[in-house]
Amino acid sequence: MEKKMTPHVYPRQCAFKSIEDIKDKKVTIMGLGLNGGGEAAVRFFLKKGAYVTVTDMKTAEQLAATVEKLNSDTSLDHSRLTYRLGEHKIEDFENADCVIKNPGVKIEGNKYLAAARAIETDLSIFLRFTNCPIIAVTGSKGKSSTVSAIYYGLSQAGYSTFLGGNITVSPLTFFDEVSGDTPVVIEFSSWQLADLRGRGVLRPHIAIITKIVPDHQNWYGNMEDYVADKRLIYADQTKGDYSIFDSGADEPGTGPDPELHPDARTWGDLFASESKATVLRYGVKPSWSIELGQLLVPGTHMKTNAQNAALVMHLMGVPDARIKEILQKWPGIDHRLQYFHSWKNSAGTTVKFYNDSCATVPEAAAAATQAFGKQVILMTGGTEKGLELTPLIQTLTAPAADTIKVKDIYLLSGSATDKLLPELDKAGVKYHGPFDGLEPLLNEAKKNLLNEKAGEEIFVFSPGATSFGMFSNEFDRGNKYMAAVKAIF
Repeated sequence: MEKKMTPHVYPRQCAFKSIEDIKDKKVTIMGLGLNGGGEAAVRFFLKKGAYVTVTDMKTAEQLAATVEKLNSDTSLDHSRLTYRLGEHKIEDFENADCVIKNPGVKIEGNKYLAAARAIETDLSIFLRFTNCPIIAVTGSKGKSSTVSAIYYGLSQAGYSTFLGGNITVSPLTFFDEVSGDTPVVIEFSSWQLADLRGRGVLRPHIAIITKIVPDHQNWYGNMEDYVADKRLIYADQTKGDYSIFDSGADEPGTGPDPELHPDARTWGDLFASESKATVLRYGVKPSWSIELGQLLVPGTHMKTNAQNAALVMHLMGVPDARIKEILQKWPGIDHRLQYFHSWKNSAGTTVKFYNDSCATVPEAAAAATQAFGKQVILMTGGTEKGLELTPLIQTLTAPAADTIKVKDIYLLSGSATDKLLPELDKAGVKYHGPFDGLEPLLNEAKKNLLNEKAGEEIFVFSPGATSFGMFSNEFDRGNKYMAAVKAIF
């Protein structure tokens, strides 16, 4: 298979010689956003004495919540802050000493970034000017749960530690609080890793790659380029560091191209052959594991995430008995099989509601249907992002002997749902919807659940798709779903 992209390589040198050198420099922040990344960069560079221009294609009205937070903060020097909202102007990029790029913006073919003298990201600045031990996690499935479990585990074990990255917390928010012995847990998306290529700033003490499945194929177009960005996580590690990779099989048809990687049976094998760090494997043949017992979070994939957190804690010197005690209390993570509400009907049936809005790939939604060890009522669907829906389709249409059958299906409308409908119809699988919003869907579900006989039902929202169109992002989607459930039930 031909590689389709020539990845952008950034220069090793930085626009700033030191943190003090930021003072009086002109910094343009590309992307204010609503998730806190742009806002954190604005605060950081203003507090370090820069002149900051923040620019976003979204309008002031769309970004009102973030703008209001910045404008009402009296600790900031607003005379040094300029907003350019609803548009980008080329001179804001040409005249800046440095542009801080949002990871969701492609550098290829972007005329504004092409005009920039220097480009950095919040992560490149953090990694360049701090020297703390980094625990770095990437992958397609389970990375947010894994960093959450590691952070929880180390915090409970008495470490002063921080969590940031793709989990919507910019590490610039805790830049001034870390020292050379503060372990920092960072979740990396493939885009955030790509933004570090060539800089030589990422040397994690511990790097983990969680399960690899097709993702963001609307951005990459092929698995090879997608995984090439993931491989950057261990590229600069050395023998004193640790790399943790899957030892299991990849999903059929998603592993390495045998022409390009003749010696690698799986992605985990390829990573293990390339890393210069001490390699440990998890999965079928783990290098190290501990019997964790009963966890609060459901599903075998959550057990894997907790095992990886246990391994990190073990490498950081936490005693095994303490690891088990701590991780049995780990509550899981917002928007990932998050239990948040229960409701009883007049017949005495309890319905437990779970929010799995961050399941944006079909594999994750398929896993959610099997996570509870019993039948679930599944709410799913949304906008597709160039991924094959096969894993979800197979789970929803498979014979009962092969899988735990889903008891009932409620569909949110969107392009992924449009692809799902013919497959469900063909297999004779009944469903409700698709619905154009949360309220009509949940009202229909309530009407049907009123007649359920005594027992316990699991109602899980696991979209397996993106939220574009109906919601601003998956976190907004999860919050609105939980609010709607609490209002209706």
